[in-house]
Amino acid sequence: MRQPGSQTVDPGEIDRAARLLRAGRLVAFPTETVYGLGANALDTEAVARIYAVKRRPLTSPLIVHVASIEMAQSLIANWPEIAERLTRRFWPGPLTLVLEKQLEKQLEKQSVIPAIVTANLPTVGLRMPAHPIALALIRAAGVPLAAPSANRFSELSPTTAEHVRQSLGSDVDFILDGGPCEVGIESTVLSLVQPGLHKQGPVLLRPGGISRTELEEIVGPVASAQEVRAGAHPAPGMHPRHYSPRTPLYLATNGKVPDQGQGQGLYLQHQHPPSRTDITIHQMPQSAADYAAALYDVLHEADAGNHKWIAVDLPPTMPEWEAILDRLRRAATKDI
Repeated sequence: MRQPGSQTVDPGEIDRAARLLRAGRLVAFPTETVYGLGANALDTEAVARIYAVKRRPLTSPLIVHVASIEMAQSLIANWPEIAERLTRRFWPGPLTLVLEKQLEKQLEKQSVIPAIVTANLPTVGLRMPAHPIALALIRAAGVPLAAPSANRFSELSPTTAEHVRQSLGSDVDFILDGGPCEVGIESTVLSLVQPGLHKQGPVLLRPGGISRTELEEIVGPVASAQEVRAGAHPAPGMHPRHYSPRTPLYLATNGKVPDQGQGQGLYLQHQHPPSRTDITIHQMPQSAADYAAALYDVLHEADAGNHKWIAVDLPPTMPEWEAILDRLRRAATKDI
């Protein structure tokens, strides 16, 4: 397992980053999941820069990061009891809750999240990250931060500051370096406002750092999202192809690897040895948490190593592996 990076940074860097955010600029910062590309969530023009830099379609909404439950409550129309239970248990942490956002006509003292943040949907995804640098930045800026992963759209998410530099380069105004991310994959996204909620329970829009099993211990049965084929997606990470390395990635079954591949390949082994011997083998961690923490870093290294292809020995189909299997299937070129 990778060791977590530094959890502190020079306070002067936090202040500089906060000033940039208040001025409408973009700042990359660490969270426990992946590095985020942050902008003032209340500034339409700043948020538009996120979409432009990432080359992200406007149909993919952004998650808004907050520094407290109270900040989250100020951005939404109502705070259901189920949200209270979930946030008291999992915040700060890798759980995003989708709730009905505050509308302008409802505005009194609260702030309104612009439509561009939410892909024109009446809902907003909110998260309180479990990283002291992220929380210090939000508090110093004094505003919620819209922050998708700090990479080009559909490519590998960054889990180090160097990954951000390699992906976005000078398109980011400032990068706060907090070392490697501990969780290593994106947050779980749970909707509390889907149609029929009271009949089917909350809806899991994206598996992530909090497992379905953990959620169900608090709220009971959690439904799975329907596939979205057109229009705005209710959460990020729902595009069929996502989280992808530049190198073609294949999903291996029982050690079978691409026999059509030319040149040197990389095999990410979990349990099954590969069927070929003329390839490089990388042993992946056995536990789901350690595997998640290592996955994107290994794939970034594979891209840098100029492998012709990557084959992944699929982990088991068990609840704790749901988020990892989701990422691998969306990243894959095709199954074999």
